[in-house]
Amino acid sequence: MGDTTVLIVDDEDRMRKLIKDFLTKKEFKILEASDGEEALKIFEENSNKINLILLDVMMPKLDGWSVLRQIRQNSKVPIIMLTARGEEQDELFGFELGVDEYISKPFSPKILVARVEAILKRTNPKTTELKDYGGIVIDPEGRTVTVDGKQIEMSLREYELLKYLLDNENIALSRDKILNNVWNYDYYGDSRTIDSHIKKIRHKLGKKGKYIQTIRGIGYKFEIK
Repeated sequence: MGDTTVLIVDDEDRMRKLIKDFLTKKEFKILEASDGEEALKIFEENSNKINLILLDVMMPKLDGWSVLRQIRQNSKVPIIMLTARGEEQDELFGFELGVDEYISKPFSPKILVARVEAILKRTNPKTTELKDYGGIVIDPEGRTVTVDGKQIEMSLREYELLKYLLDNENIALSRDKILNNVWNYDYYGDSRTIDSHIKKIRHKLGKKGKYIQTIRGIGYKFEIK
């Protein structure tokens, strides 16, 4: 992980040090910011080498939501939100803005490291095999999606959800199974999170959004008809 850089954004010195100590043991390179304004400045100066951001929600000057919005205007870098809140609506709001993962405080540093590694593994796959699904092509190496040759913008979670549906083409997938496989860790929110993501993916796929079928009482299935 020596070539992987993580930006830690949190106004609590002790929290930043705790996270830094555990990530440094895994040979991550670390950048730090103590507030939202500093985070945006550091990201702007190092955007080409930052691989993931750990972003606290409640901070002075600019809160995590504001930082997230500005970064998402130009970047799809994976972002994990660190929050003391456990409200479902907050999480749904964050996913709408492009959050890739949530970790609620207090948390186990070992679990945090595991989630960081899992997201980086998913966003940097080794395979280069491309497959055409009725005009929809996913490039796992570049983490891009094209529809009839035109690249479309997707958040990390949207990309992973679409890829999971494509990898399981013609198979009806329950919402629980999708949560367990796409969200990767136990997720205690409402399955409406999936419905919200599916709606956005269908919109982005245009006419090919019809390939994602709703299976009443179960979940979803990708099937080309």
